[in-house]
This record gives sequence, structure tokens and C-alpha cells, in this order.
Amino acid sequence: MSVISIRRAREADVAAIVAMLADDELGRAREDASVPLAQAYLDAFAQIDADPNQLLAVMTDGDDVIGTLQISCLTGLSRRGARRGQIEAVRVAAHRRGEGLGQRLFEWAIETCRERGCRVAQLTTDKSRLDAHRFYDRLGFKASHIGYKLEL
Repeated sequence: MSVISIRRAREADVAAIVAMLADDELGRAREDASVPLAQAYLDAFAQIDADPNQLLAVMTDGDDVIGTLQISCLTGLSRRGARRGQIEAVRVAAHRRGEGLGQRLFEWAIETCRERGCRVAQLTTDKSRLDAHRFYDRLGFKASHIGYKLEL
């Protein structure tokens, strides 16, 4: 019987997280799963893990990492000083998609944002990820803004 749980990521999870991030057309262009424990990934993990406003989480089935996401809690002056939970880098392992795990991961993330005092949960998604757009719509997210990025 599967025991699905969600917890804070550990350094030992980095290789599995990078593999999931690299496991699609967009991810392959951004990540290098052949060197998942490259120093850049380990340095990034250490910074995320040390920051109380960041939470890198994994979904596990027993010892297997089958999902991940990152929550960044952002405090701003708008909305009367509201904290926002920015949910990013969401992935479910390809061989486990279609089991409702993404919804379970998001329900956990939204509740975690609430517990951390966030009044808004937000995300960005690539324009080409049409299935993801439908998924976020079903979860109640609204495509209310246009996002821009500048590669530096």
C-alpha cells in the first residue's frame, strides 16, 4: 500500500527534484539532469533551505520522490501589506501523472500558504503549458495578470 506524504526537501532529494524539473521539453532546455548534484544545484538548495521565507517541498511515496514545488513567501505593501505565496517549479513524476497527485500537492501548498500568513497564492506558468492552465483553472486560480521575464 502506498504512503503518500509531503515534506520539506532535503539535500538528498536534489537529484530527484532536478530529474523531475528536466523531464519535459521546456525543462530539458533549462536543466542538466546529467549532473543533478552540480555545485550550482547544491548551492541553490542550501540558500533555499536556509531562508525562512522559502519552502522547497517534495511529495513522496515511501522513499521515492514523486513530486515537488517551491513556495516563496513575499511581503509587500500592496493589498495592505499582504504576504503572497508564490508557488513555482511544480512537478509530478511523469510515471505518476493522472493519479490526482498534483491536486493533492496544490491543496497542501495552498494550506501551507495560509498557515504562513499569506493572503494570496499566485503562480506563473509557461504560455505553452495548456494542460497546466486547465489544471490551475480547475483549482480556482484566475489568469488575472500577464507576466514578463527578462533573462539576465
